[in-house]
Amino acid sequence: MTARVLDELGYYLLAGAGGEGPATLMDEARRGEQLGFGTAFISERWNVKEASSLTGAALAVTDRMRIATAATNHNTRHPLITGSWATTMHRLSGGRFTLGLGRGIAAMYHAFGVPAVTTAQMEDFAQVMRKLWHGEMIFNHDGPIGKYQILFLDPDFDEDIRLALVAFGPKTLALGGREFDDVILHTYFTPETLQRAVKTVKDAADQAGRDPASVRVWSCFATVGDHLPEELRLKKTVARLATYLQGYGDLLVSTNGWDPAVLQRFRDDAVVQSIPGGIDHKASAEQIEHIATLIPEEWLEPSATGSPQQCVDRVRKEFDYGADAVIMHGATPDELEPIVTAYRASE
Repeated sequence: MTARVLDELGYYLLAGAGGEGPATLMDEARRGEQLGFGTAFISERWNVKEASSLTGAALAVTDRMRIATAATNHNTRHPLITGSWATTMHRLSGGRFTLGLGRGIAAMYHAFGVPAVTTAQMEDFAQVMRKLWHGEMIFNHDGPIGKYQILFLDPDFDEDIRLALVAFGPKTLALGGREFDDVILHTYFTPETLQRAVKTVKDAADQAGRDPASVRVWSCFATVGDHLPEELRLKKTVARLATYLQGYGDLLVSTNGWDPAVLQRFRDDAVVQSIPGGIDHKASAEQIEHIATLIPEEWLEPSATGSPQQCVDRVRKEFDYGADAVIMHGATPDELEPIVTAYRASE
């Protein structure tokens, strides 16, 4: 008997900063499909994680699994480039591609001379993509994404390509419910935050006249079992959360209702201040052990840790809290194998 495809589970290719580099992606994609994951996600970083190259490679070496960007940015390519890329991936794979968009980090954008992304732009862009994929010719577009005299791909196109949105705040979550097919949440959301986010998405879908069940909300959930060495576990949990606190700590802390004084102590710490860049890929093991003393246990609780069965039990709670699907975040397929095995055994 063929094992059930776990459509409700996903994982990231090249999890984190990209591991040993992009050449490992093909093996990770094949391995994830072999284990039965429904979707593999690709996050874009501006070094050796360029999204269009990686999605092509992942789709070429898989036969069944969906490949989604989570995320790329709409404003780093011309709309026609993105539209034709998505259609190429869609046709290349027999409909297995999802174009996932995100906002990015405004401070980094500003430094690079790229305008910050707005919610209105992402909505406008999604609507333009849908029109282009269904063969429309758009004249004199003047909207949040800019002015274009003509936008056009092919009159014969009639493509239903999934659109995903990586969402954090209430306005973006509501946009996901109105316009997108998948909404991908952030890691380390508390159960209360997850429930609130799901409600925001589903209510917005309902108000837009869509079936709320047609919008799939993904909990992005750190899944780091005890079968991994302790040093690696700390890197995948403490160091990863610390990196989020470096990048947009105020947003994460306010979203979860955490104590901002704890965040301030973290920021004021001499070790944290001494690390030149993201803690998850710049800090030493000793530095990460110190940083672990700065982060409360409750902040790390929204994650799957412990034995494979304990990880499974915690992942299943995310469905109880309202998630439609779960991304086992921060680990490779090989690292997730014992957990996936336990997940199947508990069905």
